[in-house]
Amino acid sequence: MGETLDLGRRIEIVPMDVRFHDITVGLYRQLRNEEPTFVVHTYSRIEGAGQRIASIVEAMQVLGGMELTSDGRLQFPCNEGHELACRRVFLEACKCSSNEPIEPRPLSVLDKKSGLNIMIASAGAGVYDVGADGDAKSKERRISAIAGGLIKLGQMVDERVDRVSFSCRHPHDALVGLLLVRAPNVRAIMREQEMASSRGVLSAPSQQE
Repeated sequence: MGETLDLGRRIEIVPMDVRFHDITVGLYRQLRNEEPTFVVHTYSRIEGAGQRIASIVEAMQVLGGMELTSDGRLQFPCNEGHELACRRVFLEACKCSSNEPIEPRPLSVLDKKSGLNIMIASAGAGVYDVGADGDAKSKERRISAIAGGLIKLGQMVDERVDRVSFSCRHPHDALVGLLLVRAPNVRAIMREQEMASSRGVLSAPSQQE
């Protein structure tokens, strides 16, 4: 008989984890003492599945600056949900192999479209300035576009064309570094996320190998 768990509301799914036997992995949102927390889960009973989930959870802590609660749930240190950003952290963590070292992404990235080196500087209180190294004619436009990408990927707030912030007013350097990698190509990333969400369901163990 299939197993059903009260995992909360599923907010993201990886139908086939190519890093581990194509198992299905889901991300769930729960409330703990009225604060949003997140659970990574698979119904697969393949040997090593538990360790794979643990490695994804660890990767989310490193890549997204998330913390682990005493009962094994994930949360942001500000105790806010940042749900859209958390979904991106989860998807990126699932791309990491269990045996490879993981480090936070830097607050800079080469924008291949313009050739500019995009740099993020923390202004404190969850506020981040977007700048660029280079003399491309499109410099201001690309800065604005990448700031817009951060807003879309992380549900950030538009302070001005080159400044974004989190509504919680808490610093999230690791999270911003992760989002910055994808911000220059945000449209493709949003399409990828929509397609991933529309594929498959997280099946009970009787339906998985």
